[in-house]
Amino acid sequence: MAAVNILTATGVSKRFGGLLAVDDVDLEIPQGRIRALIGPNGAGKSTLVGLLSGRIPATAGRIFFDGAEITALPAHRRVGLGIAYTFQITSIFGKLSLKENVALAVRRRLKASEKDVEAEVMDSLEKVELAGRADETAGDLSYGHQRLLEIAMGISQKPRLLILDEPTQGLADIEIERFNALIRALAAESTILLIEHNMDVVMETADEITVLDFGRVLAEGTPEEIRADKAVQAAYLGSG
Repeated sequence: MAAVNILTATGVSKRFGGLLAVDDVDLEIPQGRIRALIGPNGAGKSTLVGLLSGRIPATAGRIFFDGAEITALPAHRRVGLGIAYTFQITSIFGKLSLKENVALAVRRRLKASEKDVEAEVMDSLEKVELAGRADETAGDLSYGHQRLLEIAMGISQKPRLLILDEPTQGLADIEIERFNALIRALAAESTILLIEHNMDVVMETADEITVLDFGRVLAEGTPEEIRADKAVQAAYLGSG
């Protein structure tokens, strides 16, 4: 039985003046899978996820989530449907504590008592191994730990699709190992679209990989298929 796609994009394009940043992209993300999106700098990855999350309007094409068209829906409406997106540049509130940051995200989803909100907050922080620092000021965290806090804010929304844009940037090697285990655990609860430059992370965690180059899909396949693809080697992975 074929997997059901939680998100489908058909013929999606985005033009900024004379620049065609995303060019006629078709993308299918099966429910319950980890899909990685890779490509050289300037390939259009962040623009594409901006289109999928509703933060950037599409010039052309259609986007469907769980079978319903969402092409014209703004970002906050897509969040309400179950799409969470963590930014390539952290968007935490630096003067608030870790738990206050996550509580803001929880309250967007959940109308509940403070006790129930705090339970959800601590559960999300525990998953990224930051529960012991819940009362610290977010701005005092290292950049890598700020990335983990933002992931906690994303997963606290209980998304059906979690989009992670460069989540391992700034993480130490030991933290990346823990991140890989975290992603695999999260995949039991959410479909994941992972935009990532660290190829070790991609090859270890992704079920399928989509490769962008100059705004177009260059290749799609399993990690093994992508590693062996000559066009991908030439454009991105290196032929050596």
